[in-house]
Amino acid sequence: MRHLPAALLLLCLLPLAVGAQPTAEVDRIVRQVAQETGMKHATLSVSIYSASTGQRLYGYDDQRSVTPASVEKLLTTGAGFALLGTDFRFTTRLTMRGEVDRDGVLHGDLYITGGGDPLLGSYRYRQTTLDTLFAQWTSALRKRGVRRIDGGICYHTRIFDDQRLHDSWQWGDVGNYYGAGVSGLNFHENMYFVHFTPGAQVGRAATVARTTPKALELMETCTVTTGAAGSGDNVIVYGAPDSPQRLYTGTVPMGKKEFSVRAALPNPARTCADLFASYLRTRGISVSLGAREISAMPDSLRAVMDFNSIPYATLAQYTNRTSNNIYAESIFKYLGYKQYHLGTFDNGAKAVMDYLTGKGLSTDGIRIADGSGLSRLNRVTTDFLCRYLTAVSKEPFFESFLATLAQAGENGTARNLLPALPAGVAVYVKSGTMDGVKAYAGYIVTGGETLTFAIVSNGHSCSGQEASTLLTRILQAIVSNY
Repeated sequence: MRHLPAALLLLCLLPLAVGAQPTAEVDRIVRQVAQETGMKHATLSVSIYSASTGQRLYGYDDQRSVTPASVEKLLTTGAGFALLGTDFRFTTRLTMRGEVDRDGVLHGDLYITGGGDPLLGSYRYRQTTLDTLFAQWTSALRKRGVRRIDGGICYHTRIFDDQRLHDSWQWGDVGNYYGAGVSGLNFHENMYFVHFTPGAQVGRAATVARTTPKALELMETCTVTTGAAGSGDNVIVYGAPDSPQRLYTGTVPMGKKEFSVRAALPNPARTCADLFASYLRTRGISVSLGAREISAMPDSLRAVMDFNSIPYATLAQYTNRTSNNIYAESIFKYLGYKQYHLGTFDNGAKAVMDYLTGKGLSTDGIRIADGSGLSRLNRVTTDFLCRYLTAVSKEPFFESFLATLAQAGENGTARNLLPALPAGVAVYVKSGTMDGVKAYAGYIVTGGETLTFAIVSNGHSCSGQEASTLLTRILQAIVSNY
């Protein structure tokens, strides 16, 4: 029997695409990166698929389960498009109970019923600010003849459970805005601003000048000191949900009159009710009682107004392009509510997994813990990410989904990524970053082909910026060779 030469036999055993020159060049770069000093002991995984044909073009350790960080948001937002729709809006309801007498006195309570809207009272957008929100609620009350409230403001959050934070989130994250978690009644993105006054010299104590929104009931301890000019935000905030205690540590840069940092609100729903009561009083509508949470809505409520969020497609774009954890977790828990009648981490995970398996995707090696990627329990393979993105490219909502991703060299978190692309090539990408985790996944669109790609590093010993540079070399090789 005639035997094939060893080299030819090896080629026969590999996927057809591996023998192609583009694949060989990409593989050369990947293996170079894998041998860099900061990557030698890391897990590096790379996958490339043709979205047009579904063919696997390249894989390097692409069946390895890895932590994706914020690339997890691709799964959450994609499931949201499928299960909620591009035009879905979160709804927050304002209702009242009791009679309004001829003097305009409501003998009863107001009720704020949360619908999971992550942008309710957000400071980022004109149509969502607390002044815009409260002005609309106040106007609606006046139209119903209310001039005084002989009662209080009740709030209801039970569309979601009471577990605002996932068990696996790190203590160093949860006091900061990005780890604030979500409530059935979110407010002001569940965060507040701490405005520090830096010291006159490096090493001197910085002081808390003020917090906004105003009138928050906080017990603050500040050990923040002054760093070098231009050193940026190096503050960590420690604090638990529902506790007013907040510890501020780290540094703020010298040379600024004030330097602002975002921290997690202790109780967003309570803050919403308290601040609305204060707003009403400043507008001449007194409220005789305080705010209180209720576990069940009473009967015989009368509508005051519904406040609807922006459309889902726009919210998903904000979620992915700015990598906002609060937006992602609100979508995630709402998916759990829609499918299983209560917004929990477990129900959100089940809803997303059901969507994935319903598309015929094998989920071997996949674990979903939360919707944002903040949990280190999340696991994906780069092969799965490419197969998932390929499946999404066939969905009727694909154009809307693609528009949620940052475009390399153009906008969002990818503004400074691949600034000089070949003519006619666009790269749409979601990035993910945690300590020891760097990830990129998305689409490369050319005139005649659309590719899906995923590049993930776990456990690198170099800095996040160095890891980003190394992974960008791989992405650049993919763009240049396919």
